[in-house]
Amino acid sequence: MTTPVTPEQAVQQQLDAYNAHDIERFIAVYDENVRIYRPPAAEPSMVGRAAVRHFHATQRFTLPRLHAELLQRIVAGNKVVDHERVTGLTENAFEVAVVYEVQQGKITAVWYFPAA
Repeated sequence: MTTPVTPEQAVQQQLDAYNAHDIERFIAVYDENVRIYRPPAAEPSMVGRAAVRHFHATQRFTLPRLHAELLQRIVAGNKVVDHERVTGLTENAFEVAVVYEVQQGKITAVWYFPAA
């Protein structure tokens, strides 16, 4: 019997795959119907694993210096909040808070809050 993946383990798996630019490992931890939000927009910017796969394969993992450094993590039940420093996406590094909702070992929703 396999041990269920905890919310923290699911988020760490996707972070490790993100930094390795490994689209298969990255997308495997996302739910088929995942919703990605970029507040203040109320509607999701992406819906579904296929959309997340396409975006990252064409807009993120093509950037050789792309890397997200975990600065701090908070786990509260099925919510994981990561404070990250992202490099390789823009000329300067920037910080972002990312909130992940995890159900049954899969990321079902993500909210990105860039630092002002």
